[in-house]
Order: sequence, then structure tokens, then C-alpha cells
Amino acid sequence: MTEVVVAGPEGPLQALHELPVGGRPRFAAVACHPHPLYGGTLHNTLVFRAARALRTAGGATLRFNFRGVEGSAGRHDGRAGPGGEEDDAAACLEWLARAHPGAPLWGAGFSFGARTIAGLAAREPRLARLFLIAPPVTLYPDDAAEGARVPTLAVWGSEDTFGNLTSFERRFPELAPTLTAREIRGADHFFRGHTPEVEAAVLDFALRGLEGRTTEPAP
Repeated sequence: MTEVVVAGPEGPLQALHELPVGGRPRFAAVACHPHPLYGGTLHNTLVFRAARALRTAGGATLRFNFRGVEGSAGRHDGRAGPGGEEDDAAACLEWLARAHPGAPLWGAGFSFGARTIAGLAAREPRLARLFLIAPPVTLYPDDAAEGARVPTLAVWGSEDTFGNLTSFERRFPELAPTLTAREIRGADHFFRGHTPEVEAAVLDFALRGLEGRTTEPAP
């Protein structure tokens, strides 16, 4: 693990760069944390677990703090399409592209972070695969996951009060063919008691992408 500083649009962004065990990264992924005004940081448990799953699959990861969080400069923006935090994620993606030239670029995020990376993916052609953990579908009028143009995993808890798979399908009955939606029974928005299941889902979707598998594994 290496602490790095990314040149963000509002000043330096604090980040942690980690490599997979045993070799050159097969891809590089940026991971976005939940809402900055409600305690979200790069150390969030679900962001940590998602990044660890991606490294287990063979990727390099960059977890970072959005503007105004801990050691990152600036103030929270929060706008959608695009907002300041999307620009922060774009700066981190550019850092990864320079650090790992030629590696496919992936993106992950939890809650507000999922919304942010999905919004960036809608305008960033280099993002080739997405991992969205608990996108808060009832909190925002837009949902970039609905029109996912690249292979995308979306994971919800069935008891998520900010939106679950049922509420997502109610808003968007015709799911994009690129979207793989999973629901973890009994889990709330923070997946209390279910974080290993989230990590396993991220690892499985990463490995399926690397192996070229397009079908779901047998239950």
C-alpha cells in the first residue's frame, strides 16, 4: 500500500494505491467512497472490501478521498451530471492510466460513490467495467446505472431503505443488457453482517470479466 497525492481539480486528493499480489496488474480500478457529509472516507469497510476483491482478481486499485474529506483539498459539491466529485474521480482515473499504461480501467463505488462513478462512466469511454454497491436509487432523480453502456454489477440489500432491486426495477422495468443486478437477502444499506457476500460478488464479477464469461454461475 502506497499513499499518493492526486492532482485534483480543486487541489490535492489523498489516495491509497495498492497492487495485486504476484505480478503485473491485469486492470486498474478506482474506488469511490460514500457520501462525504455523512462520514464517507476511503477507509469505508465496503470500499475496502471491494478494492480487496479487485486486487484478489489481479487488479491495481486506487481508493481516494473526495474533495474536502480528511487530507483532500476543496469543499463538497454533490451535483450530478457532472458534479465536482465526478471530476475528482476523473482525476484519479487519469492518475491510474498514467501509473498503469495499457491496463483496462475499471470503476467501483459504494452508495454516493456508486452514483458518482456511474455518472463518470456515462461520459468517460475508458471505463470498461463497473461495480456499483448500493446505488441509492430513491435519493436522486437520476440513475446512471439504468443506462449502463459497459458490463456493470449492481448489488443491493433487500432491506436497503435508500432503494433496493425491487425499487430499481419499478423505476426502470427494462434493464440494460449490460447490467447484472444482485440482491442480498436481509441486508440493509450498509450490508451489516453481509459484507463478505458483497466482496464475493465483486470478485466473481471481476473474474468473469477477465475470463470472458458472460453468463451467471449456477446457483
